[in-house]
Amino acid sequence: MIAGRLALSELRRLAAGTLPRLALLALVVIPSLYAGLYLFANEDPYGRLHDVPAALVVEDRGATATDAVDGRTRDVRYGDQVAERLTGGEGGFGWVRTSQRDAEAGVRSGRYDAALVIGPSFSADLVSVADYRPQQASLTLLTNDANNYLATTIADTVVGDVRDAIATQVGTQAADEFLQGFGSIHTELGAAVRGATELVDGAQRLASGSTELVEGAGRLASGAAQAADGAAALAAGTRGLPSSAGRLADGAGRLSQGLGTLRDRTSALPDDTRALATGAQQVAAGAGEVAGVADEVAAGVQQLDAAATTAREVLDVRLAALVAAGRLTQEEADEVAALAADALGGVDALDEAVGRAAGRLDELGSGAAQVAAGAQQLADAAPTLSDGIATAAAGGRQLASGTAQLRGAAGTLADDVDRLAQGTAEVSAGAQQLASGSGTLAQGASELDGGLTELRDRLSAGLGAVPDLDRATEQATARTIADPVTIAKDELARAGSYGAGLAPFFLSLAAWIGGYVLFLLVRPLSSRALATGAHAWQTAVGGWLPGVLIGVAQVTLMYLLVTYALDIVPVHGAATLGLLMLASAAFVAILQALNVWFGAVGEFLGLVLMLVQLVTAGGTFPWQTIPEPLLSLHRALPMSYTVEGLRQTLYGGDLGTAARNAGILAAVLLAALAATAWAARRRRTWTPTRLQPELVL
Repeated sequence: MIAGRLALSELRRLAAGTLPRLALLALVVIPSLYAGLYLFANEDPYGRLHDVPAALVVEDRGATATDAVDGRTRDVRYGDQVAERLTGGEGGFGWVRTSQRDAEAGVRSGRYDAALVIGPSFSADLVSVADYRPQQASLTLLTNDANNYLATTIADTVVGDVRDAIATQVGTQAADEFLQGFGSIHTELGAAVRGATELVDGAQRLASGSTELVEGAGRLASGAAQAADGAAALAAGTRGLPSSAGRLADGAGRLSQGLGTLRDRTSALPDDTRALATGAQQVAAGAGEVAGVADEVAAGVQQLDAAATTAREVLDVRLAALVAAGRLTQEEADEVAALAADALGGVDALDEAVGRAAGRLDELGSGAAQVAAGAQQLADAAPTLSDGIATAAAGGRQLASGTAQLRGAAGTLADDVDRLAQGTAEVSAGAQQLASGSGTLAQGASELDGGLTELRDRLSAGLGAVPDLDRATEQATARTIADPVTIAKDELARAGSYGAGLAPFFLSLAAWIGGYVLFLLVRPLSSRALATGAHAWQTAVGGWLPGVLIGVAQVTLMYLLVTYALDIVPVHGAATLGLLMLASAAFVAILQALNVWFGAVGEFLGLVLMLVQLVTAGGTFPWQTIPEPLLSLHRALPMSYTVEGLRQTLYGGDLGTAARNAGILAAVLLAALAATAWAARRRRTWTPTRLQPELVL
C-alpha cells in the first residue's frame, strides 16, 4: 500500500505541468522511435538489391558444341545467357552491361558496388570437356570494400549462385548427352545381341553340319579307298584288253572270211535243195530198209552205252590221279569231267533215241513222204536263205572293221583306266585328309558354338545392365546428376523477413533504452520514504513501480507500432507483449539498483551494460560466434534471455523455452529489487558522501 502511494506520488510529480508531461510522453515514445526506425530501415534490404548498381562485362566469343550422340554441332554463347539471366532480375543487383574499362573505373569510384567480367573463352571452356581437353570456365568479380563491405559479401553470394546455375545447366546438358549415349549403346548392344543370337544359331548349324561332314568324309574316304582299289583292279583287268581285242578282231576277221566262204559255198544251195527234195523222195523209199538196219543199230548202241559207262569210271580215276600229281587243277579236272558227262549223256540219250527210233521207223515211211514234201518247201525257200547268208557276210565284214577299231580303242581305254586308278588313289588320299580335317573342323565348330553362346549371354547381361530410358526419364536423371541435392526446408519457426529477424534484438535493446532514459526524470527512491523510516522493500518497490508503469506504456506502444505499422505480426501476440513487459520491468529494476547503489556512476554503468549486451545478446549473428571473454557474458546478462524468448513468441517457436527465459528474467527482477531494498535499508543512514556527492549528472 505504501509502495503504491509512493509510485502515485512520483507519477503526479512527473505529470505536474505541460513540459513535464511532454517529457513523460517523450519517455514513452523513445523506445518505439528507436525500434521502429531500425526495423523500418532493415525491413527487406535484400528485396531492394536491384537498386544497387553493378557492372556486367561480357567478352565471351561463344563456341561450337558437338552433340556426342548424333555428331551435330550448334553454336553456344553461355556468356550472353548469363547476362540475360542477370539483367532479367535473377542476379540481385541492378546489373548494367558495359565495357571492362568503365566497370573497373566505376567500382574504383563507387559508381558500381561490384563488377562481373565474363572472359572471351567462357563458352569454349565450358564445352572443352567434350573434346577431352577440359578447362574450367571462370568469372572475374571486381569488388571494392571501400564502397561497402556487405555489398562485397552479397556480390560473392550472387556470383556463387550464378556459378551454381551455370554448372547445373552445363552439367544437365552433359549428363543428358551422356544418358543419350547410353540409349545409343543400348540400341547397338541390342543389335549385337540379336546378331550374336544369329551367330549362335549359325554356329550350331555349323557344328551339326560339321558332325555330318565328319561322318560323310569318313564314308567318302572309305568309298574313295574302295574306288581306288576297284580302279586298280579295273586297271589290272584292262591291261589284257588290247590283246583280247586283237584276238577278237582276228576272230571277227576269220568270221567275216568264213561267212564269205559260206556265202560262196551256199550259192548253189537252191539247186542242192531241189536235189534234196528228189533225194528225200528216194529216202522215203529207202525208209523201210532203214528200219531193219535200225534194230541192229540199237543193239550196237546199247553196247556202246556200257562201254561209255566203263570209260567214264576210268576217266574219273585218271583225272583224280592227274589232280593229285598236280598236272591238272581241280577246276580243270571238273571241267573235263563235265565235258565227259555231257558226252556220255549224249550216248545214253542216243541209246534211248535209237530204241525209240527203232520203234518209230515204221512211222518213217509216212514221215518220209512228209519230209519229201518239206524238202520241196525247203527247196522253194533256199533262195531266200542264200540272200540272208549274203547279208550276214556283209555284216561280218562290218564286224571285222569294228573290232579292228575296237583293238585301237582298247589300248586307249587301258591307258585311261590306269590314269583313273591313279586319280582315284589321289582322291582316296584327299578323302583321308578331308576326313582328318573335318574332325578338326567339327571340334573348332563346337568351340565356336560355345564361344559365341558365351558372347551372346554376356552381351545379353551387358544389355540388361545398360539403362534404356525414355526421354522424360533421361532429362529428369540428367537434372538430378547435375543438381543432385535439393534443400527441403522444414521451418519449425519462421521470421518472414529480414526486419522480423532483427526484431527480437531491437525490441530488447529499445526496452533497455526506455528503462535507461526513465531515470533521467524518475527518482529511483523516494527521499521522503527513506526519511520516514518506511520498510526498505516498500521503498524499493515504490521507486520501481513508476518506471514499470511507464515501461509498460513504452513496450505497449512499441508492440502496436511493430505489429500494425511495420507488419511484423507475432505468432503469439499476448506472450510477446507479456515478455516485453517482463523484460522492461527487469531492466527497470536493474537500472534502479545501479542508480541506488552507485548514483551518477550507476547511470554510466547502465549505459556501459547496454553496450556490452549489444554485442553479447546474439541479436544478429549466432551467439556462439562471439569471442571470449564476451562469450562468457552472454549467459550472465538478461538481454540474452529477452532476445531468445522473443524469438520463440514472435516466430512461433517453443513456448517452453520462452517460459524458461521469462523465469530467468523474473529471477533477475527479484534479485534487482532485493539489491535495491538492501541499498534502501543502508541509505536510511546519511553520510557526508550522500549529502555532497563527488559526481552529479
